[in-house]
Amino acid sequence: MYLVLEDFSSGAAWRETDEDKTDYRTLISDFLTGQYDHPLRVVALNPLEGWSRDASYDVAKELEQWVAEGHEVTEPVREFIERFIGRPIGAQLLLPLREF
Repeated sequence: MYLVLEDFSSGAAWRETDEDKTDYRTLISDFLTGQYDHPLRVVALNPLEGWSRDASYDVAKELEQWVAEGHEVTEPVREFIERFIGRPIGAQLLLPLREF
């Protein structure tokens, strides 16, 4: 189950979500289709197994792959991705120089 913490005008709150729409695939689709205006964090949880974890980085990396494949995202989603991957989307990483 995935829940999104979103920044609303009245402050941050967990986004209300139907029980059958909390899976990973739906979450990614909702990000790509602009369903979140100001996402702050994503939490994955499994109440049956008794665990939860911050999944923001994993979601940001997945979304970065979609953007690299040509999908457009809203500016707030772009900011979410860049905040969790730690660099601008599409920035070329420097490779170490090799001596020959």
